[in-house]
Amino acid sequence: QVQLVESGGGLVQPGGSLRLSCAASGRTFSPYVMGWFRQAPGKEREFVAAINLSGTNTIYKDSVKGRFTISRDNAKNTVYLQMNSLKPEDTAVYYCAGDPTLGGVSTSRSNYDYWGQGTQVTVSS
Repeated sequence: QVQLVESGGGLVQPGGSLRLSCAASGRTFSPYVMGWFRQAPGKEREFVAAINLSGTNTIYKDSVKGRFTISRDNAKNTVYLQMNSLKPEDTAVYYCAGDPTLGGVSTSRSNYDYWGQGTQVTVSS
């Protein structure tokens, strides 16, 4: 089994930055496609970013392009989401997700088998 644990959330001012981390443990981390999703109160969980095993392919939700960067350090079994120029609409619980069998990055929640418990990100003035 694989366990995913997110960290790095918090309260920031609009325009500020946060870096989220997702640490994997249990089964070997490779091969895995990893993604970040988020869910705001009263809204559906939505795709944010995804990255393939080698880190050579990344995809992003349109509204975060140019502001967020997903990366990974396979030696540390960790995936990161660097969030810059944060906006109030970025406020949500952010979830890390992974799947060992995906052949490529995916935006679909149903394609990910493993999920973390989430970390709260609040952007407020």
